[in-house]
Amino acid sequence: MNASLKTKCRTVLALALPAMIESLLQTVVGFVDTLFVARLGLAEVTAVGVANTLLAVYIAVFMAIGIGTSSLIAKHIGAGDLITAQEAARRSTWIAMITGFIFGVLTLVFAEPLLRLMGADGEVLRQGALYFRIVGTPSFIISLMLNLGNVLRASGNTVSPMMISFWMNLIHIALDYLLIFGIFSFTGFGVGGAAVATVLTRVIGSALLVVAMKKSPVHFSLCRHAPSELRKLTWEIIRLSIPATGERLIMRLGQVVYLGLIVHMGTEIYAANAIAENIETFAYLPGLGLSVAATVLVGKQLGAKNYALAYSYGILSVLISVVIMSVTGVLLFFFTPVMAVWFTDQVHTASMITLAMRIDAFFMPPLAVGLVLAGALQGAGDTKTPLYSTAIGMWGIRVLFIYLLGVKGGMGIAGIWIAQGIDLTVKALFLYYCFRKLFKRIKSTQNE
Repeated sequence: MNASLKTKCRTVLALALPAMIESLLQTVVGFVDTLFVARLGLAEVTAVGVANTLLAVYIAVFMAIGIGTSSLIAKHIGAGDLITAQEAARRSTWIAMITGFIFGVLTLVFAEPLLRLMGADGEVLRQGALYFRIVGTPSFIISLMLNLGNVLRASGNTVSPMMISFWMNLIHIALDYLLIFGIFSFTGFGVGGAAVATVLTRVIGSALLVVAMKKSPVHFSLCRHAPSELRKLTWEIIRLSIPATGERLIMRLGQVVYLGLIVHMGTEIYAANAIAENIETFAYLPGLGLSVAATVLVGKQLGAKNYALAYSYGILSVLISVVIMSVTGVLLFFFTPVMAVWFTDQVHTASMITLAMRIDAFFMPPLAVGLVLAGALQGAGDTKTPLYSTAIGMWGIRVLFIYLLGVKGGMGIAGIWIAQGIDLTVKALFLYYCFRKLFKRIKSTQNE
């Protein structure tokens, strides 16, 4: 490996590793939260699960705003235009908070009807509405936290969000236990306590991110009056964010539909699939971290008009991701039988989980390619191609093949994960073709 390639690899990993660790911390705290609530009872854990399904839609929209922002900030930093990068950060923060406020009002007014749409009733509805209102009404805190984290990462600082996530995890676990179960004569608040712990942790996290932003090159004042020529940035952020929002919503809606199909296959298959998806979450982490690196590096180099370097960073991020996630696939293949028995003592259910993960192991390389190239394209300002790939993959392949293989073909859980693998492979090929096509077009424009 020559010195230049080593330097590039270090640059990619310096951005990716903190983002991977941050994603891991978020996954772990969600797991612990579910574990604590599960001790209260089935109604409580179901209520929180249903409410979090709706909150995941909110988060998907807030994250989509961040995708558009990340591309703009990275490009302008690469071009040496810090003033415009700061203004993009300021405007995206306003957009995120206003969007969060709107979602908060919707939650406060329509909590019960939304939960009924998800099938909640009785005690699940009562507990779910309590949790949903407490966590969802201050949605502007969620949107602010996610936006500030995105701004920092887009500026090349992935370490601060990681460290803040670490402290948030510790605080959340402590508050969760205290407010759910109580201590000494204090008996705790149950599901309400879990909700309050989550909100308090997010408030603390947002405050820490504000402090980190003040030390960032893209620091800004919310009340600053921007030059008139920069006001178009608002529409640019919205233009980039709309396809990203569409992609997230299409993905969520597709998940609702195919999970409905899985329900019809039987409770045991549904449970095995849910556990398998939880295990697979950890396999995603390298790809997610390297996707962040690809977004930042491709965006910065395009802003600096280093087109060849932008392309090489995108491809290098993909290759590193493929290597790491292939190793992850090998680990999944051999160690899933051990992990499966952590979740269930039913031998047949454990064998289905193992089968699902062993099928998934073979599709780790295309998963790696798809995750990273989606980030690279978004860094280049192309948020439409990932939308098309998700729409085609989710509805034209995954939902269709789960029905054909899993339901009609009687293949059960094997059909579900083969369908997912076909989706991942087609998506990876499509995104690779679009990424190459984009840079060929950039090169031909440059040569004119």
